[in-house]
Amino acid sequence: MHPAFSVIFLTTLIGVGQGLFLALFTVESYAAFDLLPKQDSRFYAFGSALALGFLVAGLIASFFHLGHPERAWRSAAKWRTSWLSREVIVLPAFMGVVFLYGAAHYTGFNPLLATLPSGAPVNVTAILGVAGTVLAFALFVCTGMIYACLRFLQEWHTPLTVINYTLLGGASGFFLATALAALAAPELMRFYAGWTLILTLLALVGRAASLLRNARLKPKSTLRTAIGVKHPRIVQMAQGAMGGSFNTREFFHGKSAALLRQVKWVFLLLVFPLPLGLLAGGVASASSALLLAAFAVQYAGLLAERWFFFAQANHPQNLYYQAVS
Repeated sequence: MHPAFSVIFLTTLIGVGQGLFLALFTVESYAAFDLLPKQDSRFYAFGSALALGFLVAGLIASFFHLGHPERAWRSAAKWRTSWLSREVIVLPAFMGVVFLYGAAHYTGFNPLLATLPSGAPVNVTAILGVAGTVLAFALFVCTGMIYACLRFLQEWHTPLTVINYTLLGGASGFFLATALAALAAPELMRFYAGWTLILTLLALVGRAASLLRNARLKPKSTLRTAIGVKHPRIVQMAQGAMGGSFNTREFFHGKSAALLRQVKWVFLLLVFPLPLGLLAGGVASASSALLLAAFAVQYAGLLAERWFFFAQANHPQNLYYQAVS
């Protein structure tokens, strides 16, 4: 498939926003049970504003993928059957909850609503945090299922697609949360770093599993089955047109297999070992600069990973258009 940079930025940017929000509410939940020190509301307010900024940036990027942005509202009409429509509904709902969560902390409007038997308080931000957590995971599922539900694209049609979107987005958000903690809440830095390490290693396992699975895939269609001829050697000489078309532009990346292999090793390096090395150095020296660099390096790797994700999918129509593609 042809990787659209608008979708690449959409999926990676909102992934950071989702992961960062989950990191914020994780700390608030731990603090409610006295497992971590309670933080000033400004920490949650600033973190929520940062998460919302990434979500807004992702939403803006998505409009560049539309031929008629003024008709974007119509994309939510098929929510009963379309994962894309569900994503279009869940994303703004999640953004709204993140905004309210940050606003409640910023304004101090956080009345106690109830108390759990353990003594943990149930306040407005706790309710908003639970709602935001549900919506964050729902958004991961919707985004991943847009691709995982396509049976004819074998590279995407696997539960690993949703799992990897969730783990990679969560890891990037926790990387950013670790850097934020180094700047505003040093006592949380090691806590966030531990969760970042766990999520990144789980993401490595998930992404490696998808790479191994895809490497063993065998096409369900061949030139023989496509045209009903059983001759052992079939060669297509031309596609029947003089130049390219929508099909050759949108359903194939046009790059060499060697470039794909290079991109694969680049993203594996940038997403996993290199940022983890910077994470270790940043935590050891309590350096916010190193931790920010770790996040930036991993995000650059995620851009390459998402490009590879789209480019690796081989559309069956390329059997016909292979002379150009």
